[in-house]
Amino acid sequence: MKYWSSLILTAVLMLSACGGTSKSLVVDCTKPVSDANRVIYQMNVGAFTGEGTFKAATQQLDRLDTLGIDIIWLMPIYPRGAKMNSPYAAMDYKAVNPKYGTIQDVKAFVARAHELGMKVWLDWVPNHVAQENPWVQSHPDYFTRDEKGQLIHPHGWGDVLELNYQNPALVAEVNSALKFWINECDIDGYRCDYVSSPTIPVSYWQDIIAQLKTLKPGKKIEMMSETDITDRHNQRIDSCGFDYDYAWSFQGQMARLCRRGFNTDSLKQICLRFLDKSSQVKNRRMVYLTNHDQNYNDGGNTLRKFYGEHRYGLTVLEFTLQGMPLIYNGQEIGDPDTLNYFTDAKVKWDRVDHKMLNTIRTLIALHHQQPALAEAAPVQFLETSDANVLAWQRDNVVVVVNFGGYDVDVVIPALTAGHYQQWLNSRTILGGPSVTDCELTLSSPLKLEANGYVIYVKQ
Repeated sequence: MKYWSSLILTAVLMLSACGGTSKSLVVDCTKPVSDANRVIYQMNVGAFTGEGTFKAATQQLDRLDTLGIDIIWLMPIYPRGAKMNSPYAAMDYKAVNPKYGTIQDVKAFVARAHELGMKVWLDWVPNHVAQENPWVQSHPDYFTRDEKGQLIHPHGWGDVLELNYQNPALVAEVNSALKFWINECDIDGYRCDYVSSPTIPVSYWQDIIAQLKTLKPGKKIEMMSETDITDRHNQRIDSCGFDYDYAWSFQGQMARLCRRGFNTDSLKQICLRFLDKSSQVKNRRMVYLTNHDQNYNDGGNTLRKFYGEHRYGLTVLEFTLQGMPLIYNGQEIGDPDTLNYFTDAKVKWDRVDHKMLNTIRTLIALHHQQPALAEAAPVQFLETSDANVLAWQRDNVVVVVNFGGYDVDVVIPALTAGHYQQWLNSRTILGGPSVTDCELTLSSPLKLEANGYVIYVKQ
């Protein structure tokens, strides 16, 4: 990860078109002003370093702390079934993939993360296990069966078998494993796979979430569901007690918009629907542009393939619209390749898009330090003089993105005149993060390059 050694902890200051006075802007090692200002990082241990081990990943935790990561979500760390080598086909819920290391290595990883102020969530796969799992022989009653008495491959996934949550013995076994990782390794929560499975009752989630949250006095356990609770088919999950869900349809709609022909007004409508639906659920939302599914499962899509030149502007939107932003390992350097997580294909850390890296560094610091970017803070869209320019305001933070392929001078009539600091400017970000004092007026246009973006913080 040679790229990180070239970054300094305090941003270099540069003058921009605003012309004002430069001031110090620290974008590294920032901490969130509240839990509603956090950033989560999805890590595949096998892909994250060349060694692909917990020991090697532990040595990189300082880098993630410098970047500003608050929660590390570890993709499944369990021994895998041999048929497809999928991390989502567990052989033993209470063991570690030997290629990654040992339980002692997990403990050391979590302990170091805690020293740095980061939380660690494990990926939990409750619906199914590997078809070679020893339970098939020792506890055949742990599995669901079809009308012919055959074990079920959910969704046609031939390497896994569906578990039977009508069996109290299976429930007790699974719950024991969930508590094991909290008690043994001091983890802080779970990302729960395929929560929308129709064979796992709502009552199960209600019961186990309550148990886990009270398991260790004084310790906060958080739970995230891999589902979009705003989807009408998943509304029953809103009563389960999850802290976060996926803004799944939001990401899907943005990807389809870029694939079928981008339109800024359509993007605005997508955002408004997302905000409206989010206000109707009990939990917080995780927002994302990519993860292991989008990057590999859906045909192998880099950010460039998914979003084209809009990937920068949509990254700005991810961090400033609403919700907890996710970074998939490698996304911070521009998502240079698709990562086959069945083979633990390595992140190519030497292929750095410095524009994306510096943009994300700045966005994390902004997201951390501005209370206005907390998950539930209101969003106000501002009319602009150009149809390709989308602008929104969250209290003192103003974001302007040009989704057009040409330079523009844009006027925002509803913008409050006054003294601002420009935290982010696409024209200068390649050279490093910068902050510039600005006086903005209602009549003076903002200059934006093609696919450019700026963020102002009112003083």
